[in-house]
Amino acid sequence: MSEHTPTSDPVVERSLRHSVRDAAAYSVMTGAGETYFSAFAVFLKASTAQVALLSSLPPLLGSFMQLLSAWWGHRRGIRKPLILAGVYLQAAAWLPLMLLPLLFPDHAVPLLIASVIIYHAAGHLATPQWSSMMGDLVPEQTRGRFFALRTRVASVMSFIALIAGGVILHLFDSNALTIAGYLVIFTIAALARLVSIYHLRCMDDPPRTGALFDLPAPRDLFRRVRHSAFARFSLFYAFMQFSVAIASPFFTVYMLRDLHFTYLMFMANTAASVLAQFLTLNMWGRISDRFGNRLILATTGLIIPLLPALWLFSADYWYLLAVQAFGGLVWAGFSLSAGNFIYDLVPSPKRATYVAYHNVLMGVGVFLGALLGGYLGMILPDQLTLGGDTYRWGSVLLGVFLISSLARLIVALTFIPQLREVREVPPMSVSGLIFRVSHVHAFAGVIFDVILPKRRKRGVNERHRGPSSGD
Repeated sequence: MSEHTPTSDPVVERSLRHSVRDAAAYSVMTGAGETYFSAFAVFLKASTAQVALLSSLPPLLGSFMQLLSAWWGHRRGIRKPLILAGVYLQAAAWLPLMLLPLLFPDHAVPLLIASVIIYHAAGHLATPQWSSMMGDLVPEQTRGRFFALRTRVASVMSFIALIAGGVILHLFDSNALTIAGYLVIFTIAALARLVSIYHLRCMDDPPRTGALFDLPAPRDLFRRVRHSAFARFSLFYAFMQFSVAIASPFFTVYMLRDLHFTYLMFMANTAASVLAQFLTLNMWGRISDRFGNRLILATTGLIIPLLPALWLFSADYWYLLAVQAFGGLVWAGFSLSAGNFIYDLVPSPKRATYVAYHNVLMGVGVFLGALLGGYLGMILPDQLTLGGDTYRWGSVLLGVFLISSLARLIVALTFIPQLREVREVPPMSVSGLIFRVSHVHAFAGVIFDVILPKRRKRGVNERHRGPSSGD
């Protein structure tokens, strides 16, 4: 840990170690449990519209808990108690989530959605205070590397839990005991959250100057877009999440319902993305620390529109695995740089409140995008006639994926030119970043980071002193 987060304060060092372990346990919960929410809904015979609601309504309603958390934290002057209250409630939410759909099968899907709302609301209660606390704990000069390390640990644990969950479901499904398989993986997820709680309790909550609840009203936020870097970034992120959500809830439906993937095939497809994130996150973290976050946002933001369109070209299993791996690489960079960009943009005293407002905008975007995607999935035709020739979709969801791609492209071209780097960093072009990333072998990067960190660090420092470092 000290290689990545050098600090002379042993209390901070201990807290950051517990933070990484919290991330590991939390990722077991999401990998073995949350990842399979949509699959569970498909198993319960949810419609396309119900899957859209499951993916969008809980995050939307939960995001408003972040505003409550920011307001209450300011009013009471507390931070860690709110974090712990949220995570305890989230751990408890697994019980109704598992049992209610089974006890009342005629209302299984609505009860699942209601339980997931509680699950997300609890998590969102903790989010802004956790972001504020981590912003005060992590040294600014190593923020990119620390969060890359933390996310890499989270990714590998999520990957392992995802594989275990898929194998468990496959074994139980092969014996006509699918529901028992879901109970097992959801129980594992609940226990993992309890482990996460232990590590959160061990973390220190450093002093802060206050969480000011003084954000402008939404209409004032739009007026200030031209002058507020935070407003521009939040609107960019919200509109991008809207465009992504048009398609994202329905990849699971497409694989399990339309392509008839087994649980093992579904697990492997999802795991390919997680594995790619794990192998590339440290590279993204180093680039973030050196060249800033705006460059990564611009590069990955221009590639993200391509991702759902790639699903239109083939339903071949191995092709889709490659698409998912490529998507994992791109999303790793986008997500890491977006998270770090918030820390760069927002001063510590206001961070909890600004993060809450940012996530509410994101929740609204996800909700509206998923609703639009669900509506399109019901009304789009299953064939097109052009010039006398009739073209049939393999699934109407492919039309939804195409529309999502076009919406993402519009958002990227509209907002990315308006983003500005906050820190002073060496210049690098988008093409230069793509060249750098494409010539870094992921497995070699992992070996260098684990086995030869000191030698690699000296080599990087020597290269950075050269005249070509800002290519």
